[in-house]
Amino acid sequence: MYRTRTYIAADWDEDKEVVDKLRQWNDSDYWSLSFTDAHDLTQARDTSDYCNIKRSLAERMNASKTFVLIVGAKTKIIRKGGCQYCDDYSSYYGKCNKNHYVDYRSYIEYECEKAKNDDLKIVVIYNYANVDKSKCPDVLKNEGTHIPAFYYDNGIKKWCYYSIKEALQDD
Repeated sequence: MYRTRTYIAADWDEDKEVVDKLRQWNDSDYWSLSFTDAHDLTQARDTSDYCNIKRSLAERMNASKTFVLIVGAKTKIIRKGGCQYCDDYSSYYGKCNKNHYVDYRSYIEYECEKAKNDDLKIVVIYNYANVDKSKCPDVLKNEGTHIPAFYYDNGIKKWCYYSIKEALQDD
C-alpha cells in the first residue's frame, strides 16, 4: 500500500476544535490546504476491544506518510487504550482473556511510537498560542516540526493557517 495519507492523532474529547479546523480547511474550496485523511479508510468503534482498535489504527497509519499529533492539556497523561483498562485484561502469561498480548500503551503512546518507528513525517500542533514540549509525549519531543495552532492579535484568537499549511506540505 502506498503511503499517501495524513493521520491525525488527538485527544478527541479535549482538542477536537483543532482537528475540526484542519478538516474545515481541507474540505474548503477557499483554503488551499489539501490532504487525504487516513481516518476515511476504516473506523473502529469505541465499543471494540482495545486490541481491535489498535489494529485499526495501525491499518490507517500504514497508509500514511504524515503523522499529525494535536497536543493539548491531557495528551501526555491520557491512559485510554492501555490493556490494564480493558475489560478483558489479565496479566496471566502476558496475554489477556482473549489470548492477545498485553500492551500497556495508551492509544496516543501507541500512535506516537508507531509514527516514529515507521519514519513518518511528524507534525506536532499545540492547542495553544505557544509550543510547550513538556506537554508532548516524550517519544516525539525532539521529532518533527512543532508549531502552535493559533496566536493572539490584540486579544483576538487567530489560527496559524500558513504555519500549519507549510508544515503539512510535501517536501
